[in-house]
Amino acid sequence: MKKFQLVTMVFVLVSAATGWAGTEGVETALSSNPVYRKDCAKCHGKTATGRHFGGPALVSEKTVKSSQEDLRSMIANGKGRMPKFQEKLTPAQIDELVQQIVAVNKK
Repeated sequence: MKKFQLVTMVFVLVSAATGWAGTEGVETALSSNPVYRKDCAKCHGKTATGRHFGGPALVSEKTVKSSQEDLRSMIANGKGRMPKFQEKLTPAQIDELVQQIVAVNKK
């Protein structure tokens, strides 16, 4: 039993140090956005951490490496299994999502 407790404690410490365990609250602006909740959360998850068999995490190294124009294009025009939203969302709504995705990844 002591080995299990040690492994658990190490996991908690590593998670806390890397920020992995504390993603709640970090995505507040994005996850509270009504457009995100309605159109994005069903695939990317309520906290933008992705969903198994769904969309990838929006809080990730890959997203950090994407330019704002790339993010805007993916939302507007779709990519892979992601549908395009340029006819469903206004340019202002798309820009707001891009800004919030970028902000979430800076934390």
